[in-house]
Amino acid sequence: MARQLNRDTSDYSGPRRPCPCGREARYAGRLPKTFQTVVGAMTLERAYYYCDACGAGQFPRDRALGLQQGSLSPGVLRMAGSAAALVSFAEASSLLHELAGVAVRTKHVERAAEALGRAISAAERGREAFAPDPPAAPTMYLGMDGTGVPVRKQEVAGRAGKQADGSARTREVKLVVVWTAESTHPKTGRPHRDKGSLSYTAAIESAASRDTDPEPSAFAQRVWREARRRGFQRAPRQVVLGDGAAWIWNICREFFPRAIQIVDLYHAKEHLWAVARQLHPSDETRRKQWADALCAQLEDGHLDQVLATLRAATGSEKAQQCAGYVENNRHRMRYPVFRAAGLSVGSGVLESGCKSTVGTRLKRPGMHWTVAGANAIISLRCCVLSGRYEDYWAYRSAPTEPAVSEN
Repeated sequence: MARQLNRDTSDYSGPRRPCPCGREARYAGRLPKTFQTVVGAMTLERAYYYCDACGAGQFPRDRALGLQQGSLSPGVLRMAGSAAALVSFAEASSLLHELAGVAVRTKHVERAAEALGRAISAAERGREAFAPDPPAAPTMYLGMDGTGVPVRKQEVAGRAGKQADGSARTREVKLVVVWTAESTHPKTGRPHRDKGSLSYTAAIESAASRDTDPEPSAFAQRVWREARRRGFQRAPRQVVLGDGAAWIWNICREFFPRAIQIVDLYHAKEHLWAVARQLHPSDETRRKQWADALCAQLEDGHLDQVLATLRAATGSEKAQQCAGYVENNRHRMRYPVFRAAGLSVGSGVLESGCKSTVGTRLKRPGMHWTVAGANAIISLRCCVLSGRYEDYWAYRSAPTEPAVSEN
């Protein structure tokens, strides 16, 4: 196959060809490069054009064959990305060898997967990458949450509230999830997440913004892109779920002013359990009784009783903090009202989303990431888990797809 391709010199288009800088690139000969393909290593000779004005070079054959991504063929890159999205780079390398007979070193898998993740992230920031979908259901849900990911020491240096050493070096990944829940649970009869309706996008990026900022925060823009892609803002009934974090509700008010705001029941109960653990650290029975009672009151809408119990625990700092949390969010905790309206108040989608998109892949023993590396793999993993991987490769094969270097 290599011999046949090398006999074809149609990638030579004359002594000069246009350069993206607006000048012309000159023909500078044919240069060989070895690529790893699904049938083994293959050395190709390609016409090379160099622009003296901007110093950029181009290989028309690489673009035509989809080989502009380092030294992996599109087929191998696709497999490497799929594997690295799900397991560690070392495991992905082993899987490629065992299941496909393709030898790609661990470090090469890492570089290729991160480059692919960056390319996916860039594509998803463009309007043309994934066309907006119509609303998938009369009611659509959008959830936001955050979870820590272990990072290298230099990634937290100088950051307020972060440790410069030790095992607690983390940066927060902020996640947005969109789904529908038109089906009902067979046992409870309550709204149940529809199969295949989940989509994720996430990154280590800021949600902070000021009124004087010319643009919304990086994460707010991410939320808006995903909502637009899923048609969330066009759904007749919009529901935003999250914890009590101020950044979540700030984004909700700015972009989805008519959305119903609900504090995810799972998160609300977690706050009560945290108080129970402080009040009864060594008595599991009393701890469970206390937490179960307040969780039941919370779920039944008896917020005044919950607040009275919390405020009565004057010796517990967590109890007083939790009382403030409930008071500030009580309009988002009207669970009986929400359920009467046929709404989901929290099925663990956010918690499982953090675990499935981030925890399972990026929080394994011994892993410490750079922010750039973590964001690349998060982007790749969200693309795969959201069922967009095939869409991305269809987009990538279009002639307008820009070249991406893995260096």
